[in-house]
Amino acid sequence: METTQLFQRRLLLFMLLLGPSVFAQRAASPPTFNIVPLGVKGGLDEGNLSAYLVAPAGSASYVCLDAGTVYSGVEKAVARKVFAAPAGAVIRNNIKAYLISHAHLDHVAGLLLNATDDSPKSIYGLSECLKTIQNDYFNWRTWPNFGSSGAPPALGKYQLRPLAPNQVKAIENTTLSVQTFVLSHGKPYQSAAFLIRSQDNYLLYLGDTGADAIEKAPQLRNLWQVVQPLVKTGQLKAIFIEASYANAQPPAQLFGHLTPALLMQEMNALSQLTGAAALRGLSVIVTHMKPTAGNEATIKKQLTEGNSLQLKLIFPEQGKLLQL
Repeated sequence: METTQLFQRRLLLFMLLLGPSVFAQRAASPPTFNIVPLGVKGGLDEGNLSAYLVAPAGSASYVCLDAGTVYSGVEKAVARKVFAAPAGAVIRNNIKAYLISHAHLDHVAGLLLNATDDSPKSIYGLSECLKTIQNDYFNWRTWPNFGSSGAPPALGKYQLRPLAPNQVKAIENTTLSVQTFVLSHGKPYQSAAFLIRSQDNYLLYLGDTGADAIEKAPQLRNLWQVVQPLVKTGQLKAIFIEASYANAQPPAQLFGHLTPALLMQEMNALSQLTGAAALRGLSVIVTHMKPTAGNEATIKKQLTEGNSLQLKLIFPEQGKLLQL
């Protein structure tokens, strides 16, 4: 029988004979993005809710993708030596803007609670999302009006900047740009996906989303159509996508979320456009797992067992730097 080392040598030789591939390019590429998860869970744990800092490699100017937990997550990152400054200074100085996929509390609570001590900056999102933030939170009943319109006095700390579906917009005070897509998060509720660009490199962040087959809408199919050329060329460095419940969750109780089986169903839909080989080794960052008893372990097991596309599954940890 061949030893493991001999098998690996022969596999490497076979790959070299085939020539360069997207998989090989991914393995050899230097990091292009730094990602700091500030919160990774999909509810219950109020100190660890959806929020991810993203910056180009070598930059200290971050955009925060959703903001369920902010301060506690930055504290964890400081403890892990990701940041040298205190948490408050990181929030004021290093977070340049927020991109909010939808206005559910587990995606905005950290933004709201830290608004008092934050620095002026912009909040980007779909129009309906920003209307909810302005009218239902920044209204002097739920919370002071840190927005730039609405119930007086408007304190103007945050500029609420609407993102039009499919259009590309530069993110102020960063070198990043964003293209926004509408997702279905349990009819009639909308969520958003953000395609983040840094030079010729991309990340795709999906807020909460249901599967097309469950939602009876082609939102994910439309998104896969847009990003499939970037997958083929290796320019898409990662997809952030949720898996809230284990496979046993009844479809009627998904509430606009995915299971491992539905996540892989969507990845297979993408592979039909790109070819399966193009997805091999693509980083898929699994978000929004509900931390109920046994749920996370089951989700991880089901995703690993169902990973026939050989995706690089990443289960992020709060405060732990990811480089892609």
